[in-house]
Amino acid sequence: MKTYLDCIPCFMQQALRAGRLATNNEEKIKQLLDDTGDLIKHISMEKTPAEVGEVIYAKIREVTGIYDPYKDIKTKSIAEAKLMIPELKSILDKSENRLITSIRMAIAGNIIDFGMSKKFNLKEDLKRILTQDFAYFDFKAFEQHLKNAKTILYIADNAGESVFDRILIKEMGKKTYYAVREVPVINDVISEDAIASGLDEVSEIVSSGSHVPGTILSTCSAEFNQLFKDADLIISKGQGNYEGLSDEKRSVFFMLKAKCHVIAKDLGIKENDIVLKGINI
Repeated sequence: MKTYLDCIPCFMQQALRAGRLATNNEEKIKQLLDDTGDLIKHISMEKTPAEVGEVIYAKIREVTGIYDPYKDIKTKSIAEAKLMIPELKSILDKSENRLITSIRMAIAGNIIDFGMSKKFNLKEDLKRILTQDFAYFDFKAFEQHLKNAKTILYIADNAGESVFDRILIKEMGKKTYYAVREVPVINDVISEDAIASGLDEVSEIVSSGSHVPGTILSTCSAEFNQLFKDADLIISKGQGNYEGLSDEKRSVFFMLKAKCHVIAKDLGIKENDIVLKGINI
């Protein structure tokens, strides 16, 4: 997926939010915004938004000197999500189809996105998504791929939603590699966040090797690319991973909520729609 003009104001807003989290120094924040503007001027619109994000968050670390501006927010969002586990287990035990309910829960967690300017209410969004119609629902194909799969590559997105990913991974019951970011970027999950969410108990945590807030295979490690090639089933969570993988030639199942109109338009759906969409299936 390429970068759209509407992505440019979002890049600036992300830089401002991260800058304010990292420092109270107005001069540094102004420098960050100036530098971000200069970077955007020279970036090709043919690049994915995730690739642009890599450059911007490297600049945020450089200007502010803060490695992980969202660290405290990630810790709090994981703790908040964990508090919901007893309720989620009760819902799951009462559901008619545990796999579909687990998928809905994993997608509900995708609302935890501090890279977006929108506010969210985790409990309210969970209730809504548990009954919301899917814009795309390739469940039969997903179920068949899962049945035949020996290994799953589950490409993670945000830290807080990793708690919900754990529920789905446990329900699927297959050997799963849980791929996280190599370095902190926005509130995306890194290895220590995944461990805090208990993903090490249900999967093997691996790094994509990339600094991008998404998955661009050319920026990932050789080890990750081999996993991407060999895995029987690939699950891609969230918008950033969709941006980088939507044009790939192998089968991938995307699970996400369309939180911005640019992603919604690219998918051919409406903003706030939820999807389980397979490509090359």
